[in-house]
Amino acid sequence: MPVVTEITEAAVEQTGVSARRRFLAKLGLATLAVTTPVLSLVQLQAATAQGADNNRRWGLLIDTAKCASGCDDCVRGCDREHGIAPSKRPETSARWIRKIDLQDKLTGRESSLPVMCQHCESAPCIDVCPTGASFRRADGIVLVNKHTCIGCRYCMMACPYKARSFIHENLTDQLPRAPRGKGTVESCTLCVHRIDAAKDGEQADTACAEACTAAGHDAITFGDLNDPDSKIAKALLADDALQIRSDLQLGTGVRYTQF
Repeated sequence: MPVVTEITEAAVEQTGVSARRRFLAKLGLATLAVTTPVLSLVQLQAATAQGADNNRRWGLLIDTAKCASGCDDCVRGCDREHGIAPSKRPETSARWIRKIDLQDKLTGRESSLPVMCQHCESAPCIDVCPTGASFRRADGIVLVNKHTCIGCRYCMMACPYKARSFIHENLTDQLPRAPRGKGTVESCTLCVHRIDAAKDGEQADTACAEACTAAGHDAITFGDLNDPDSKIAKALLADDALQIRSDLQLGTGVRYTQF
C-alpha cells in the first residue's frame, strides 16, 4: 500500500487542528466557537432534524480503481440533482464534488478520485462556526442551516478538504429539494432529501452514486456504515479503506480504497 502520496490539486491541504486554533486565537474567536449557546443550537438542530436516526451512520465508499481520470459523471449528477449551474464567474462556481488526481511519490502510480464533504464525526466546520449554522445530524450528515449562516466563511477555512463553497451571486430557478441562498455557505448533503423521503424498507441512493452506476463505473457505494448487512459495510470488511488526512482523526464518513 502506498505510504506517501502527492496531491496534485491544492484542494486537500495539510491544515491541522493546531493551525485552526491559531487562526481562531488571532481572531479572538476561540472562546466564541465553543460557548454554550452555540452548542445548544447545534444539539437542537441535530435532535429535531427530520429523518435523523442515531442508530445509522450514512457514508460513501469510493473505489478509486474504478474511478477514471477525466470522468465527471458524479459531478454532473450532483449538479443536476441540486440545481447547481456554472457561475458567470467560473472561479466562484459552487462545487459540491470535485475530482482530484493523486500520485504516489514512490511508485509513480496515479489515482483519480472525487472529493466532497467528508461528513466528519469531529467536524472542524462545526467547531469554528460562531452561530451553530454548521451542524451534524444524529445520523452523521453534516449540514448548513441557511437561516443562521452569516456567510463568515470560517468553516471554509477550517475544512482540510476544501469541501465548501460560498454563494456569491443571486440564484434563480432553485429546486425545492435543495434550497440555496446568496451569501451563505454550502456543501455536499449526502442527498439528505432522498434519505428523508425514503419509506421504511427502501434504500435511498445519492445522486453521485446513481450517476456513477448508470455510467457503468460502479465506483461509488452509499449506505449505512453501522449496518453490518449493508453493501457498504460488507465492502469495507472486504477491502482496506482509507480516510483522507486520517492523521487529523476526524472520523470521516467517506472512505476510499485502492489509492
